[in-house]
Amino acid sequence: MSTSARATNLHNTERRLLRVVEHIHTAAPDDLSLDRLAEVAAMSRFHFHRVFHAVTGETAAQATRRIRLYRAAMKLVQDTLPIAQIAGDAGYATVPAFSRAFRASFALPPGQFRQQGRLGPAPGVRKTGEPIMTYDVTLDTLPDRRLAAIAHRGDYMEIGKTFEQLSLLANSCALWPHVQGMIGGYFDDPDATPPQDLRSLAALELTADADIAARLEVQRLKGGASAVLLFKGPYAGLHGAYRYLYGVWLPQSGREARDAPPYEVYLDNPADTAPEDLLTQICLPLAAE
Repeated sequence: MSTSARATNLHNTERRLLRVVEHIHTAAPDDLSLDRLAEVAAMSRFHFHRVFHAVTGETAAQATRRIRLYRAAMKLVQDTLPIAQIAGDAGYATVPAFSRAFRASFALPPGQFRQQGRLGPAPGVRKTGEPIMTYDVTLDTLPDRRLAAIAHRGDYMEIGKTFEQLSLLANSCALWPHVQGMIGGYFDDPDATPPQDLRSLAALELTADADIAARLEVQRLKGGASAVLLFKGPYAGLHGAYRYLYGVWLPQSGREARDAPPYEVYLDNPADTAPEDLLTQICLPLAAE
C-alpha cells in the first residue's frame, strides 16, 4: 500500500474517533453506552474499544468520565444550577456518587469547587508506559474451522482452567487423534470490561469427521481475509501485541476490521515449551476490500 493510502486511512480513523469525542461532549448520559460509541465511530463493537484505547491512551469509558466531569466543573463555576441537577446531567444517579468521582478528579468536593470559583484548563490525555513495540503482521486468507469449545466467563488470564477442562473432556471422548490445533476466542476488550464480565472461548480445532460429544459446544469459526500477527513469548505479553495491532497496524493498513472478534491460535504446547519460546498467532478478521 502506498504512503498516501496509509495516511488516508489513518486520517479516517482519526475522524471517526473525533466524532466519538464530539458525541461524548454533547450527548445525553443515556446515549453514551460503549456500544453506542462504537456505532458513532462506525466500527464493529468487537474492535472499537481496542482501537480507541490503543490510539488515545485511555478507554472510551475513561474518556467519557473525564469529559463529563470537566463539563460538570464548568457548570459549577459558570452556572447556578443545583448540584443534584449537575450530577444528573453528568450521568450520576446520586449526589454522593457524583461527589466521590468529582473529588477524585479535582481534589475538591463539588460545593467547595463552586465556592473557589476557578476552572483550570481541561485535563489532557497523556500516554504513559513504554513505547509500543512493533510486530510482524501478514495478510492471509484463513480457512473455516470446526471447533469443540467451552465458554469461559471471567479474567482472560484464568482461561487456562477452562482449557484444562477442555483437555479432560477431549481425553475422555478420545478426540485427540482428530485435533488440529488449539484456539482461544476473545469477545471483549479487557481494558473496557470488568474482569468478571469478560467473555471468551477455549476451543480445539477438529477434523470434519470428528464426533463431538454433546457436553462440548460445537462452533464454526469463519475464515476469510485476516491480519495475522505472530507473537513470540509468554502469554502475559500478548496485551502489548494487541495494542500494536489495533493502535498502529490497523489504522495505517487501509483495511477495516470485520464484525467478528479476534482470536488466538496457539502453535505450541505450554506444557513442553518454555514461556519465552511460545508462538501465538493473533488473528484479526478483516472486511472484504
